Amino acid sequence: MSPFDLAGLKGELSALENQQNQSGFYNDLEKSKTVNKRIKHIQNILKEYGEITKHIDDIQAMLDLSEELNEDSFEDEITQSITKAQDITDIFWIKTLLKGKHDANNAIITIHAGAGGTEAQDWADMLFRMYRMYCENNGFSVTVLDMLDGEEAGIKSVTFKAEGINAYGYLKAEKGVHRLVRISPFDSNKRRHTSFSSVEVMPEIENDDEVEIKSEEIKIDTYRSGGAGGQNVNKVESAVRITHLPTNTVVQCQNERSQLQNKEQCFKMLRSKLIELQERSQLEQLQSMKGTIKKIEWGSQIRSYVFCPYTMVKDHRTNYETGNVDAVMDGEIDGFISEYLKKS
Repeated sequence: MSPFDLAGLKGELSALENQQNQSGFYNDLEKSKTVNKRIKHIQNILKEYGEITKHIDDIQAMLDLSEELNEDSFEDEITQSITKAQDITDIFWIKTLLKGKHDANNAIITIHAGAGGTEAQDWADMLFRMYRMYCENNGFSVTVLDMLDGEEAGIKSVTFKAEGINAYGYLKAEKGVHRLVRISPFDSNKRRHTSFSSVEVMPEIENDDEVEIKSEEIKIDTYRSGGAGGQNVNKVESAVRITHLPTNTVVQCQNERSQLQNKEQCFKMLRSKLIELQERSQLEQLQSMKGTIKKIEWGSQIRSYVFCPYTMVKDHRTNYETGNVDAVMDGEIDGFISEYLKKS
């Protein structure tokens, strides 16, 4: 069965547009927001599909004309058009693989530096820059929700939101431990160092009905923000930390100017984490029955970035690799993500 169901998408779009046209549709703002977002998503897919079919029709017209006139002058133009059609079709096909429940959602990403002090903290900062540039290249906006700076350089941790259609669907491929091998710029003896950072990726959950958070099961703490933002940022306890007691799940946010905004963002993050925990538990149970369970931990990295003695970035799940380390660190990780989605 093809992952792309054209008739099914058109039918779903028609049903959603019927909902949109009903009186009182906007009385439930959360539901109307979800429906409108899905309508836009399907419309974009159908638009891209239409552009691909038009491109293929144009190629067929050039082939017919070339054959009719017995002309070879169209050969270069036809070859270029076929290459372009292949490229846009490949991109579209990857999008059709994003059929998970939360794939279309925004993504919340947390990067934690591993053991190793300044070296590991600098690596965490490098990964953060890589993801910012990837988001910029793909039209996703980035909002920092929480950040803890390193003592000398880099960051100990950062949580940020990548906002855009399918942000989670793509970035979920980055979840796991990332390993760096390089000559340390912080080592006066120029020795080679290995550093680790972990990347957590969650979908942003906006539907309150997906998970129940009881007031007696959470602890809310406020504290003074330690980040940038002017003089007031350190005078008012605007930063918020929420602990979900049954699971010992902790989320925090200090990006917004007001305590209320930070609390609202914290609850979104908490819902996302709790749903991820539920889905992970279900997956682990399934894998345990199959005897294939594997935990993500230090030493079981998903990807290695080697700067020295040679240059290579290799994903250990798919065996996809490239020698262009600079391009990868500038956010060109589409190849890694595509290969992961093809095989997942």
